[in-house]
Amino acid sequence: MKIAVFLPNWIGDVVMATPALRALREHHPGAHLLGILKPYVAEVLEGAPWLSKQIFLDSRGPIRQRWPAVAARLRREHVDLTVLFPNSFRSALVAWLGRCRRRIGYARYARGWLLTDGLEPIRGAHGRLLPSPIIDAYNRLIEEAGCQRPSHRMELFTTPRDEAAADAVWWQTGLAKLPEIVCLNPGAAFGSAKCWPVEHFAQLARELIDHRGCGVLVLCGPNERALAAQIALAARRGMVASLADFPPSIGLTKACIRRANLLITTDSGPRHFAAAFDRPVVTLFGPTHIAWTETYFAKALHLQRKVDCGPCQQRVCPLDHRCMKLLTPAEVFEAADRLLARFPKSGPGRRLLATG
Repeated sequence: MKIAVFLPNWIGDVVMATPALRALREHHPGAHLLGILKPYVAEVLEGAPWLSKQIFLDSRGPIRQRWPAVAARLRREHVDLTVLFPNSFRSALVAWLGRCRRRIGYARYARGWLLTDGLEPIRGAHGRLLPSPIIDAYNRLIEEAGCQRPSHRMELFTTPRDEAAADAVWWQTGLAKLPEIVCLNPGAAFGSAKCWPVEHFAQLARELIDHRGCGVLVLCGPNERALAAQIALAARRGMVASLADFPPSIGLTKACIRRANLLITTDSGPRHFAAAFDRPVVTLFGPTHIAWTETYFAKALHLQRKVDCGPCQQRVCPLDHRCMKLLTPAEVFEAADRLLARFPKSGPGRRLLATG
């Protein structure tokens, strides 16, 4: 049996799809499972045992990654079942043109006719979508495919290469000598509206070091190196390091979060790495509805100030960014302190390594 899974386009959404992926593989242990995905999210799943093969789908990539070529590839594969996590018209069109026999997805954006099994999303009054957990929406698709209801346990893996890169960070920054490490994740690919002020992060780092004696590591992606360096410099403490001077990668970020005692983060993709590695996490919410990305993780605390203009779901704040500015370093520190007391780390975390 051949199964094609169109994976989400955002890093955090891919993590939230891992319970569904795991359930699909467990239900079809002998199936040839094709993952259709954007190249930049592939590293999120590196080391995971669920996919037999990855096929990149990227409208800006080389010809072989464009949708006509991917549809032709699927026709050659003779796919029996397709699960569409994205709600886009294009993903359904590719599956339809690829002659995938059964196509399961949500009937949105006028694509219902392209699906054999079109599910309706959860709607409220006047037909509007209700903010509801994406992880549940993904699990519902897998149930429609005949699998038992998946759990909410997200799961990721690190590779020996990832761990070696994290080892280098720990030793070169001096974090290896400290008994407790807190990672700060200030970035947000969604847009600047999700970001917390630099000085707030710097003040929080000072609070963590002065009151807990821990080390602080500021995470960053390729486009956030200047931001991470700025926070580390503004903290004015020797026990604050950043990934700005190291080759950035999703694998390195995963390995750093896996071995940390706690992650404090904006509502961005790496937030879900913590839950996938069973690490406590404090998430700072501003313009987004918590309900969309709720994952039921017991070691998570969500902080959000109620404001008249939010949650607005806008990428850039048109006003004064009050939803994020009103979250103070003092209350974030208190939440972090509380989580660290409730969930003391007794070891280096689950060392989930790929064999390859």
